[in-house]
Amino acid sequence: MPGTFFLVATPIGNLEDITYRAVRVLREVDLIACEDTRQTRKLLDRYAIHKPLISYHEHNEEQRATELISKLLEGFSVALVSDAGTPLVSDPGYRLVARAIEEGVPIQPVPGPSALLTALSASGLPTSAFYFGGFLPHKPAQRRKAFKKLKDMEATLIFYEAPHRILDSLADVEAVLGPRPVVLARELTKIHEEFLRGSPHELRRILEQRDSIKGEFTLLVGRAPSQPEESISIQQAVETAMEQGMTRMEAMKAVARRRGISKREVYRVLENGR
Repeated sequence: MPGTFFLVATPIGNLEDITYRAVRVLREVDLIACEDTRQTRKLLDRYAIHKPLISYHEHNEEQRATELISKLLEGFSVALVSDAGTPLVSDPGYRLVARAIEEGVPIQPVPGPSALLTALSASGLPTSAFYFGGFLPHKPAQRRKAFKKLKDMEATLIFYEAPHRILDSLADVEAVLGPRPVVLARELTKIHEEFLRGSPHELRRILEQRDSIKGEFTLLVGRAPSQPEESISIQQAVETAMEQGMTRMEAMKAVARRRGISKREVYRVLENGR
């Protein structure tokens, strides 16, 4: 009879954010698969858990999946954890879970912390409908393409972003999605936890004034307005963007990008007063 495969959520920062059940399961399983054994060891030491660890990450996923499935079929119980949060959410593990299902291995999720839900709950943005896009593409063109596909979605948009790309991502939000409300959740549950709220332009200005930008970010963008921008004039769109903190030139560029026209055309309309 195969062993049970547990998917155990772990803290995203504060080590106290773990459930009683998660601690019990980690103490009872035969083996714990984790992204970084050093990171997971910190958590296990905090709760005096002494179990064998095996690394499981994107670079060895195929090989480790075969090894772990074999262990499970032999009757061993295995827990999968990520470095932080809920396994498989923007972390490796999908292949292993799919294989376990194919082999008839029983799977038990042990729910707990999740950065995207933690950020959403305290964001102040609508929570009735949301879209999680994981980590944003690294290349600007691909990132803008991703935003464009979501432009008309009437849901709060949630992404993960690295500190060295957050300014560029905010610029792309501004250019493609317009002056929507944006929330940046940084270092969630840690000592330097921070929520920044404002327009993309305002948040860029705040971050640009800092000596350095550190910490992992969860980026939340307000849902598409019920009234499409095309229903208002170009002049109104530029004025609205400027009210959100953009310069006139920045506003013209942003409106031009969102409408698929040239900046010259926007300038011509503004000069003619239409």
